[in-house]
Amino acid sequence: MDAPIIHSLLDTDLYKFTMWQAMLHNHPQTQAEYRFVCRKKPAYPLSHLLPAIERELDALCELRLRADELDFLGRMRFIKSDFVDFLRIFQFQRNFIRAWADGDDLHIVARGPQVHVMAFEIFVLAIVNQLYFRQFDAESALAEGQRRLDTKVAELKALARETALRHPFELFDFGVRRRYSADWQRHVVQTFANETPQWFKGTSNVLLAKDLGLVPIGTMAHEYFQTYQALGVVQLRNFQKAALESWVQEYRGDLGIALTDTIGMDAFLRDFDLYFAKLFDGLRHDSGDPIAWGEKALGHYTRLRIDAHTKRLVFSDGLNVPQALRLYHHFGDRTQCGFGIGTQLTNDMGLAPLSIVMKLTEANGQPVAKISDSPGKLLCDDQTFLDYLRQVFHVPSP
Repeated sequence: MDAPIIHSLLDTDLYKFTMWQAMLHNHPQTQAEYRFVCRKKPAYPLSHLLPAIERELDALCELRLRADELDFLGRMRFIKSDFVDFLRIFQFQRNFIRAWADGDDLHIVARGPQVHVMAFEIFVLAIVNQLYFRQFDAESALAEGQRRLDTKVAELKALARETALRHPFELFDFGVRRRYSADWQRHVVQTFANETPQWFKGTSNVLLAKDLGLVPIGTMAHEYFQTYQALGVVQLRNFQKAALESWVQEYRGDLGIALTDTIGMDAFLRDFDLYFAKLFDGLRHDSGDPIAWGEKALGHYTRLRIDAHTKRLVFSDGLNVPQALRLYHHFGDRTQCGFGIGTQLTNDMGLAPLSIVMKLTEANGQPVAKISDSPGKLLCDDQTFLDYLRQVFHVPSP
């Protein structure tokens, strides 16, 4: 039998830890539900993976963070000692996550205290991906993946022959959740770190950052904002401001890239006033047209009389290297830029990638929603709440 896919609790995105700490400090009593969704029909029925998934979840729930891993987290200046103490005794509880099959469909639901279930997400997605791609010919996939990786490296190296823009090109690996395999992600990240160190600036994978001496990258995801829709600490209209303010108080200047599209860029900017625009270092794009989004961001900074050269735009929505370079040529003379690439770095193997997510669906028994700026990314199980959220924030239906 193969060794477990996940062998370290660091083998996940940094923003799971940063959101985890914020929730533990501010809303540790929150109950939550996370639900796995496959957006497009795969070539191989995911339900057939159920027995292997069950074994992987059993193995995941046996893991604890080791002393060297806790030490690595504790050396990050924004990770607090009491959070490290919590992680020292943390272990996933198997009864908080359940998987079952319905025909060809796979269902996975994690339900329980948010600080005990929120970290399941990335591990579940990585497990499903790796089990799925084992069903295809590995030799041809790895050969094609290497060919494409070599092309990406060459595309980046071509930057050295161009006239430099005002701000440098910076690339990050955001590929844990949709990777072909853990070993392939490590190979890709190591290759970029070795071959293009002037442009490759880090990875969201905390384990790889630790093992390879790289900068761990990440701040917040949609679930952080969505949780504030259901906490009842403020009126719904003010949930974005409450989430941003809580983040500022938690991190005091660190981790200053704000995600903008939980209910769309326009609604976000109405809440992202001068106070927040000065406190946060920049913004992250994750849906909608990236050029239009970037222009809105720069226009917003201009109206607030903030020098855009002091801010950063991070692009992370379905990018590949050529798209990242085009965006860089458009914005690189006007503001600092970063590019987080996921699937097209760690699962570009000539095989159709899975379109899977595991998202927060409710908190404290109340529905939550992500509207975003791409209709295909809308997530909400409660149409009444979704309609109300649109009304409150003046977000039109598509």
